[in-house]
Amino acid sequence: MKIRVFGVVLAAVGLGSCLVGGSAASADQGVGVRALPVLDMEATVKAAQIDPRRADDALTPGAKASVLLVERALVARRLLDKKWVDGYFGTTTVAAYVKYQKSLGYSGLAANGLPGKASLVRLGSGRFTVGRVVEPGRRVFLDGFVVNARTRAMLGEAERLAGRDLVLEQGSYNPGGDPTSAGTHDGGGVIDVSVKGMSGATRTSVARALRRVGFAAWVRSPQQGDWPWHIHAAAINDTDLSPQAQHQVGDYYLGLNGLANRRPDDGPKVPIVTWEEYRRR
Repeated sequence: MKIRVFGVVLAAVGLGSCLVGGSAASADQGVGVRALPVLDMEATVKAAQIDPRRADDALTPGAKASVLLVERALVARRLLDKKWVDGYFGTTTVAAYVKYQKSLGYSGLAANGLPGKASLVRLGSGRFTVGRVVEPGRRVFLDGFVVNARTRAMLGEAERLAGRDLVLEQGSYNPGGDPTSAGTHDGGGVIDVSVKGMSGATRTSVARALRRVGFAAWVRSPQQGDWPWHIHAAAINDTDLSPQAQHQVGDYYLGLNGLANRRPDDGPKVPIVTWEEYRRR
């Protein structure tokens, strides 16, 4: 005789101890199946942006356990030496992840060293599952420029907080489109906002609104580089960020201005959050 419990066929032999009052006891008792650990993708991507920019080996808060899962999996694929399994997603781990992405046939933004959902799922097969997934979404047009759905949603909420419409001067996925941008707009998540007609106080308030929803944002002046006044913003944890934009995000977390001179941050002070963290509040 066979008994079907929750769609699983079980042999009746030896099931006496599993039947209590004619009902089945917990199906997993004594089976010994170990649940896979869950990798926090939000924390992992955050560490991959911040850790390479650190002057020390401090760990990104909340990311160690997940980064260790990634590093151990890279070691198993012989892409990372065991000595680098430390929970620190520094330049060596980033380089190993790039190799892994390329081994999957990825190129361009898909091999930028930031762990994307598809590559993480494949890396974790039999090792871990992926939670708190971050995805940039499809590419869309906004003010005549290309951005992704995540960036558009973030900008919309920043407009609500600022109480005004924001107009773009430059969008994302624009490789080589503006040499003064130093590659930051080559990938996703990066925009330049027009400040035409804005007072100094308004420019600051708009930058604050952008920061509140998860952008690393700064008011840029002609004194800082070969560009007009504008607000430059990079969406934290956008997995399509170019390497240059990743560096800007990392510097923002470390209290810097996102420029090559790496001077102190000159923008409005707000608690740093990702878009996903903001939405959970």
